[in-house]
Order: sequence, then C-alpha cells, then structure tokens
Amino acid sequence: MAMIPSFFGNSRSSSIFDPFSVFDVSDPFRGFPFPSSSSLISGENSAFVNARVDWKETPEAHVFKAELPGLKKEEVKVEVEDDRVLQISGERSVEKEDKNDKWHRVERSSGKFMRRFRLPENAKMDQVKASMENGILTVSVPKEEVKKPEVKSIQISG
Repeated sequence: MAMIPSFFGNSRSSSIFDPFSVFDVSDPFRGFPFPSSSSLISGENSAFVNARVDWKETPEAHVFKAELPGLKKEEVKVEVEDDRVLQISGERSVEKEDKNDKWHRVERSSGKFMRRFRLPENAKMDQVKASMENGILTVSVPKEEVKKPEVKSIQISG
C-alpha cells in the first residue's frame, strides 16, 4: 500500500489527515498531493488526487462529501477504526479495450484511492451513516452533545 503524504506539514509520519495538527503558516500547501509530471503517469497517484473530499462540521455532525464520479456504491468502502479514523476507499476500473479502438486522449483516472481522516473526540463512531447519489458520497458522523457543567450554588455559613 502506498504511503499517503502528510498534509499541512504534519510532523508525525502518518497516513491520516489530522486537521487538528499544527501546520506551517509560512507554507500552508506544503505536503499537498499536487500532481507532478511523474505522478500523472501513475494511475494510483492520479486517482488519489482526484478523490476530493469536503469536511464540514455542523452543530449535530461532521459531514464528509466525496466526489466519486462514475463509481457505484458497491465500488466504494467506508470504514471506521477504533482510534477514531474514518477511511474512504475504492477503485476505479480501467475501461475495457477493444483491439480496433484508437485512443486519442485518456484523461480519466483509474486505480485505487484512499482517504483517511482522524475524527475529534466528540464523534459518535458507532452511528456513522453513508449514502451515495449522483457520484457524491456523503458520510455523516454524529457528534456527542457537549454537556454544560452543572452549577450548584453553595450556601455560605457564618
């Protein structure tokens, strides 16, 4: 399995995107997987770059939306690990080739892709839900309610 680059200059050698890690503000894009000329040849790297994911936090949940055009839900896996890691992976198949076909351009990527996200402490990992519609995978991770500290008034004697 290929090592996924650390994002935002994460100092730990990890394959998990951790948005809560400190990043180098002088170069906020250091470590991003922008395609180089050599990675455009590699189908796995190209597919990885094209698995774009948005992550937003609402008052009720963490919501992930992944662009996976042309994939069926059976070709995508959503998994959670014990240490609060959400993993989205799958594979884009190569189109079947006919001996009589003459290709002029191949721009659509194929190969395996994987994205991993470390979720914060308030994520309810046992209640994750996923759905897919029109090539958009939506994963919702509910959040625990933040309990306000109970304030108890103490009588002062004397």
